[in-house]
Amino acid sequence: MSVQIHPLASVAPEAHIGTNVTIGPFAVIESDVEIGDGTTISAHATILHGSRIGSECAVFPGAVIGAVPQDLKFQGEKTLAIIGDRTVIRECATVNRGTEATGRAIIGTDCLIMAYCHVAHDCTVGSHVIMSNVSQLAGHVSIGDWVILGGLAKVIQFCTVGDHAMIGADCKVTKDVAPYALIGREPAKVEGVNKIGLRRRGFSNEEIDAIQELYSSVFFSGMNTSDGLEEYERRYPIVLPEVGSCIEFIRSSRKGIIR
Repeated sequence: MSVQIHPLASVAPEAHIGTNVTIGPFAVIESDVEIGDGTTISAHATILHGSRIGSECAVFPGAVIGAVPQDLKFQGEKTLAIIGDRTVIRECATVNRGTEATGRAIIGTDCLIMAYCHVAHDCTVGSHVIMSNVSQLAGHVSIGDWVILGGLAKVIQFCTVGDHAMIGADCKVTKDVAPYALIGREPAKVEGVNKIGLRRRGFSNEEIDAIQELYSSVFFSGMNTSDGLEEYERRYPIVLPEVGSCIEFIRSSRKGIIR
């Protein structure tokens, strides 16, 4: 099957379009754009300079990929917006390019970016991430793999959200979120471990219990973060890899951890 470009679409001849790509009416594809095999660009989607879209993706009507950063320091430098394979960008979502700080904004593979979401300049979004409707990422945010953001969730600049965390609807994240954490309320706080998500992804009861024990010591014991980590390591000198990576994440946080 060859490329299907609707006669009412505007596609720059310099754009690199893969095989089996479908481009709908009134879609705009600028030059310096790459679109992978099997991807669908729906009507009225806009793919701007510097966009790199993987294979078997779907970009829905009104989405805008590769717009210049909403950053007053941006001086027109050549940067990228990169979308991984099999990622879905729903209606009116926006993904900006990077600035000279990193040169790119990246969304990984197998993600679902729902309607009206925003991924700002220099963000890194992992794979298998779900951003629910109208969730917003400020510049330089890092989102781990398998993270879920509830509707209207917002993450301020330079925050990091660890793997497998879940952020509840309408939460405002102003510090780093530890892996596996379930975040809720306003102001945001750790409600517990994202147990349902971990079970769905094949974590064993032993692994989940060990993570729960760590969080009981760090977040729910009444001790501060450092003392809670030391107490946990005193009681459990040998830790599972999942727990060890979580301890390292908490200790290396530069923004502080939501507790």
